[in-house]
Amino acid sequence: MMEDVRHSPVMSAEVLYWLLREGRQNFMDCTVGYCGHAEKLLAGSGQDGKLIGLDRDKSAIEASRKRLSQFGARAILIHGHFMDLKRHLSTHGLSQVDGIVFDLGVSSPQLDEPTRGFSFQNDGPLDMRMDQSTSGTAADLVNHLREAELADAIFQFGQERYSRRIARGIVRARERRALVTTKDLVEAIEGSVPPSYRHGRLHCATRTFQALRIAVNQELEHLEPALRDAADVLAPGGRLCVISFHSLEDRIVKHTFRALAGEVNSSWAVLTKRPQLPTQEELDRNPRSRSAKLRVLERWSKEVHV
Repeated sequence: MMEDVRHSPVMSAEVLYWLLREGRQNFMDCTVGYCGHAEKLLAGSGQDGKLIGLDRDKSAIEASRKRLSQFGARAILIHGHFMDLKRHLSTHGLSQVDGIVFDLGVSSPQLDEPTRGFSFQNDGPLDMRMDQSTSGTAADLVNHLREAELADAIFQFGQERYSRRIARGIVRARERRALVTTKDLVEAIEGSVPPSYRHGRLHCATRTFQALRIAVNQELEHLEPALRDAADVLAPGGRLCVISFHSLEDRIVKHTFRALAGEVNSSWAVLTKRPQLPTQEELDRNPRSRSAKLRVLERWSKEVHV
């Protein structure tokens, strides 16, 4: 039976290849989501294996807690942000771990739930918060940002070539009435771009929705410091796996890994000269994996040789 794509982690075989090794038993999943990677790491690490899982999405933590109940105290799940990973480790009596995974971006369950507002394919509230206990939604941004600020965000985070036209269209639309649903935003975008773009291969709202999600959740500004903290808490021989889904994330991962490996008397080495990509089999099974890229960093150890 094919594994449910809804809960299937992207590039799980590759993550397990890099992280599951003899004598490695303490792991951290900094974006545990619906625990696809976490479940496989716990299942493969033996009875002494332990995993700390973090996620900003309380719903994901609650779902993962039920799914990982079979592992008892070996699974420690925390509603929290990966920028606080050192504090969360310390709280649970750990200063180092053997393997860490970041699976960045939005999960399939989040995309598929209309009430979260992440997808333009279903009508729902214009929310997009990964942590719904925080303030500031996508509706707040599109209804209150100045046109120039909105255009800059859409261009910077979405790499949208029609960012200025879209920002202008959003401002005109909100002058008539506030944009409160994903459908409201999609209609404003569709009315702003050329017909050829509106009916192109990629939905014309894709990049704007990505940009707003990144802005709402401040996804990029916390990434480099968190990666450096993660590298710092790796045990000798420990490895850090990061799966990214768009070029802005991947660029930060690539440059952070290179900077760490390039330090004088560096303690780290990059194990992936180029990012690993999903196999064709995985692409056929889960089309959402098509933009995934995996990079791996290792902390040097006398006992471990690359």
